[in-house]
Amino acid sequence: MHLDVVDLRAFYYRTKLGRAAQRMLQAELKRLWPDTKGMAVAGFGFAAPFLRPFLQESAWVLGLMPGQQGVMPWPPGEANRSVLVEETQWPITTGSIDRMIVAHGLETCERADALLDEIWRTLAPGGKVIFILPNRAGAWCRRDATPFGYGRPYSFGQAEVQLKKHRFLPERHGAALYGPPSHKPYWLKTAGMWEGLGRRLDAHMLAGALLVEASKQVYAQPKSGSKVTVPGPLEVLEGLTKPKPKPVTGRCP
Repeated sequence: MHLDVVDLRAFYYRTKLGRAAQRMLQAELKRLWPDTKGMAVAGFGFAAPFLRPFLQESAWVLGLMPGQQGVMPWPPGEANRSVLVEETQWPITTGSIDRMIVAHGLETCERADALLDEIWRTLAPGGKVIFILPNRAGAWCRRDATPFGYGRPYSFGQAEVQLKKHRFLPERHGAALYGPPSHKPYWLKTAGMWEGLGRRLDAHMLAGALLVEASKQVYAQPKSGSKVTVPGPLEVLEGLTKPKPKPVTGRCP
């Protein structure tokens, strides 16, 4: 079930907790992707709050918002870069995207397999995608006061298994939102402290959001169970060490 774009925009742009979450996730994304100069960057779902750091240096940036969610103009005060799309069929040329961010998209999609296939199609060879997912072990997925309380939460292992089935190669992990999902002033003031502590301790089990980076796998893997017959050395040399006489037919002179 997709959240409405009005509710998502209200959380990320009109609440202090949402703006804090936006900053923390942006920082983790820039840590994973410090340089996107000259690249084509796209976001699917409600990725607009996390795309702004890539506007200056990227060749172009585009926000893809599914019809079940709705669309909003983005970025505010500038030329629009967002478009309403069918959830699993995008008006994007095959192999044209270098980097993609999927936020509030996979966990709420009823056709996750078709969505992953569409992401794979539009990524360029060697292109990378980062999925921002609710952490099933964290506190944020247990409260519907934030968008991370909706849809299916994931662990790193669950996300990797699903990605490998769709020809993605998981590469790196990240995590964010270590503080509690509370709008109370005390927790908002100490959010930066909790974020720094969680990163130093690598306590991703306590994070509210998991970031999974994967690349597009373009080479074919042999099917499981396929057999390859390799001749042994005696079979290779058969007929050379001890030639077998050929039968002679007809009369001898």
